[in-house]
Amino acid sequence: MPILLSEKDVRAVLSMDDLIGAMESALDRFSAGTVRQPLRTIVDAGAQAFFGVMPALIEQPAALGTKLVSVFHSNAARGLPSHLATIVLLDPETGGLQAVMDGRYITEARTAAVSAASARHLARQDSRVLAVLGSGVQARSHLDALTRVRPFDEIRVWGRNLARVTALLNDAPPHARAQLVAAASPEAAVDGADVIALVTASREPVLRRAAVREGAHICAVGACRPDQREMDTDLVKDARVFVDSRAGALAEAGDLVIPIREGAIDASHIAGELGDVVGGRIPGRRGDGEITIFKSLGMAVEDVAAAHLAFERASERGLGRGFVL
Repeated sequence: MPILLSEKDVRAVLSMDDLIGAMESALDRFSAGTVRQPLRTIVDAGAQAFFGVMPALIEQPAALGTKLVSVFHSNAARGLPSHLATIVLLDPETGGLQAVMDGRYITEARTAAVSAASARHLARQDSRVLAVLGSGVQARSHLDALTRVRPFDEIRVWGRNLARVTALLNDAPPHARAQLVAAASPEAAVDGADVIALVTASREPVLRRAAVREGAHICAVGACRPDQREMDTDLVKDARVFVDSRAGALAEAGDLVIPIREGAIDASHIAGELGDVVGGRIPGRRGDGEITIFKSLGMAVEDVAAAHLAFERASERGLGRGFVL
């Protein structure tokens, strides 16, 4: 009998530390070619809204599923999350339904876990200052995840809503033992920062090359459509750029698509996929002075791997509710 897992159930069985490890494994398997995953199908649902279908089959350990995700930025005015999702898991041997689960938390947490994996493999070992541009759900989850892989001394957060920034800092996770600063501007936040998390809903650059120190690592998460970007062309051009999926980035990542259209770079500017760095197939950072960027779009393999882990652990603990279609 298939089971239904609520967000509460999923939270109970998935820790951030577990997710960082699971995402490293998923990225490695994807880039090694043991995952079958087409480009996600996107349906525009308004000026700032879209619906996506994201299927994936993981060969080992076998897992099959799809995420149905909606992004409605107007939800903020309704007091609702902008990103909502449901994940469906199927038996990889029969195609039968195994589980239906809330995917909102998985999307939130696995995104930050992947950024943390990028920081673990690409940021300088002596990174001590973290800057977060944005103050929403992803800002909160990135504070949690990134402080698990680097011991920051100072954390600066900038957002357009000071009240949200203040609330975020007041609710910082206990393991983020650092000086916490509400920055007055993006430039103030990133001045001298070693790791920068870009988690805004901006459609235009909020981070420019002139503001970024040599040797910084950037986790660019917010812009996920080809007409949106958080970084200016000069920054992308000067950095060594890694992606989750080369095919996905060239189709959807405005941070790369726009500079390519401008003629500033071409597809070869992508140094590689993060999974190949994790798997040791290509080098990551080549020197302390190199700026590295990880452009994250999010992939179905990440959702299916996280959902499969949640399903296994929930089944062991007897969580969830059985249902009949």
